[in-house]
Amino acid sequence: MTDQSRTTENSGRNEGKKARRFGIDPGTGELVIGSIRIPLPRSRLARIGLGIALIFGGLLGFLPILGFWMLPLGFVVLSHDLPVVRRWRRRFAVWWTRRRRPAN
Repeated sequence: MTDQSRTTENSGRNEGKKARRFGIDPGTGELVIGSIRIPLPRSRLARIGLGIALIFGGLLGFLPILGFWMLPLGFVVLSHDLPVVRRWRRRFAVWWTRRRRPAN
């Protein structure tokens, strides 16, 4: 099998999938928010530092420039490296999805 046929095969699989709207793209390591793609540092320590800084800035959300929008962003960045935060994020996503589902 040639490299071109593998690429064609893989692209065919991805066409049917829904585009990722929020989170970290495992292939590129970029933070994806809608159509915006933000590159993250390659260093694990730098990503953890960035996540903690975003959370700390989110706690100071009452100040100008800093905002509460930084909290979820910090948790998403931390969830890339820390399994505990990843579990919290997944539980929240499941809870949010169930809450948004219409009652039958």
